[in-house]
Amino acid sequence: MSETASSVRTPPWFARPAARFWTCAPAPAEVRDFHASLFEYAPTSLVELPRLAAELGVGRVFVKDESSRLGLPAFKVLGASWAVHRALAERARHGGAGPVTLVTATDGNHGRAVARMARLLGQRARVFIPGGVHPKAVAAIAAEQAEVVQVAGSYDEAVRRAAGAAGAPDTVLVQDTAWPGYEQIPGWIVEGYSTLCAEIDEQLTVAGAGMPDLVAIPVGVGSLAQAVVTHYRSRPAGPPPALLSVEPMAAPCVIESLLRGEPVSVTTGETIMAGLNCGTPSAIAWPHLRGGLDAAVAIADADSARAAGDLAALGVSCGPCGAASLAGVRAVLTGDGAGERRTTLGLGPVSTVVLLCTEGSAANPHASAGG
Repeated sequence: MSETASSVRTPPWFARPAARFWTCAPAPAEVRDFHASLFEYAPTSLVELPRLAAELGVGRVFVKDESSRLGLPAFKVLGASWAVHRALAERARHGGAGPVTLVTATDGNHGRAVARMARLLGQRARVFIPGGVHPKAVAAIAAEQAEVVQVAGSYDEAVRRAAGAAGAPDTVLVQDTAWPGYEQIPGWIVEGYSTLCAEIDEQLTVAGAGMPDLVAIPVGVGSLAQAVVTHYRSRPAGPPPALLSVEPMAAPCVIESLLRGEPVSVTTGETIMAGLNCGTPSAIAWPHLRGGLDAAVAIADADSARAAGDLAALGVSCGPCGAASLAGVRAVLTGDGAGERRTTLGLGPVSTVVLLCTEGSAANPHASAGG
């Protein structure tokens, strides 16, 4: 089937049905064992919400609730913990000794996760934060004993500043986006996210649901989406699920790249989905996004806010980034053109949909804004 796209429809939409036949190598199996060895590890909840299934016209809807993960309010610590573990082990293997400063840029949750790992492991952290990040997220990073550097500019500018600072002696850049020449550590971060997908498989089996028919993924630079694509496009058996990326209309770098057929940078605007406010896809994520995503959609802030409120009413603490998955699925499965989009994704009245809720609500005392 040919690729389809439309700039006329609302919401912006891209589809590539052939993605279901794209394949790749799996993530390393030892990642799950590493996370299971951590003191605070426990699988996060997979919550079934029949009311959403009825609204969306599908069989079952599950929400993977990442509002409390290893003591932090977002999934990001899965990638940060594995990457820091690997980076410090490699440094020791090559004769490195003494403490280091872990350097990163963040919209909130990734920086807090890196800072937490630094504190727990007796290292230092320096975190570059762009404008627009909620003060509570900044304070939460500082509370992890990190040096906070606020940048008067976009997320992409904060990444550039962090990369420059990591050239100093005894520093290690732990960034969750990649570019040519900086790929190993972002790759470890993506591997860390594979634990989330493994948990979903196990939890769906216990629920008697089998494999999902659709997984919706909030997207910033695309690292989590890369992990989800890797997981579901490396499975040797079973019908592959449709994979949908969801991002803000203010920062649609993935959908714009998919539409053009090559990675592009976009100028970002203001959005309540701060953790998704990214202008450039990760270099290592792009081949997986281009090859393995069935569809992409961009959503408005109002739709994300509504989704967060609805999820809260159903008992799921969810910030606007995490709620983007519900907003995106609503945009795709309802409204003008929904029938065609359902057919493209292979969805029907008995389909199982999984929504990745990647962060807790800022109203939750254990949560922070950002991504």
